[in-house]
Amino acid sequence: MQYTTLGTTGVTVSRICLGCMSYGDPTWRPWVLDESAAQPFFKLALDSGINFFDTADMYSIGVSEEVTGRALRSMARLDEIVLATKVNFPMSDRPNMGGLSRKHIVQGCEASLRRLGVETIDLYQIHRFDPATPIEETLAALNQLVTQGKVRFIGASSGYAWQLMRALSVSEKNGWARFVSMQNHYNVLYREEEREMIPLCREEGLAVIPWSPLARGVVTRPRDKTKGATTRSTNDVHADRLYATTDWEIVDVVERIAGERGVSMAQIGLAWLLSKRDVTAPIVGATKPQHLQDAISALDLTLSAGEINELEAAYTPKMPMF
Repeated sequence: MQYTTLGTTGVTVSRICLGCMSYGDPTWRPWVLDESAAQPFFKLALDSGINFFDTADMYSIGVSEEVTGRALRSMARLDEIVLATKVNFPMSDRPNMGGLSRKHIVQGCEASLRRLGVETIDLYQIHRFDPATPIEETLAALNQLVTQGKVRFIGASSGYAWQLMRALSVSEKNGWARFVSMQNHYNVLYREEEREMIPLCREEGLAVIPWSPLARGVVTRPRDKTKGATTRSTNDVHADRLYATTDWEIVDVVERIAGERGVSMAQIGLAWLLSKRDVTAPIVGATKPQHLQDAISALDLTLSAGEINELEAAYTPKMPMF
């Protein structure tokens, strides 16, 4: 396993982060694995040297945190791993059960701590910005959690570069804990983050932790086999939204290079992402052992400059998609 640091912190993380949205309650999403089916993936990840795990309170409405917490407490040495979760999206349709108000952030953190079964969350992230709440209120609440020792570091997930810069400025102005990471949408089919967000993260020392590194599986299969190949590809409405406009020529190039290399398309897609100097650790979901094995193998796959140019040549600009 390869390791790096989480931005400018002194925290060491594996260059692959296991995303735990796929583990929890299958009634939440049909492609989600229940606890017994999920446990082998945590073991495989830990045995492979992965020490970075990401979930969110809204995944399976809390069940993902419960499954993740139990697995890591039983299989891992918690001092050695980095456990991340997120807050913002509604946990129910009742008042004060979502957003980034002080009330919901504090309540959400305490609930996540209980579900995860830990005393401190290593990386607590806002799950998108909240336009209904002043950023000062949000950041003050997060700083309170850091001061109390309930959270070690704070991070953000998706948004516009100006929103992140404003948040960093407010934190510095008030002497509060500042974001150390940005979990953003970035892959070979969606590169809008290269315009402003990633350069900002580079200059400000934030870790870049891409979600959907394989475009929700779109780059892992030939263009004529994208839909219907898996339960998720058939039932993922977010994939339909995010990749309604797809540069299929790029998928074709991924397929061709994978064939020439004798590796999977997933390895090529991840190898491209890992070749970017600003990427800390892609968040990889896995519902089959091969998914995780492909991700680990991609760490040792170096694409040539020519292959990278071919993968990037057909890209067309897109509207921001969070």
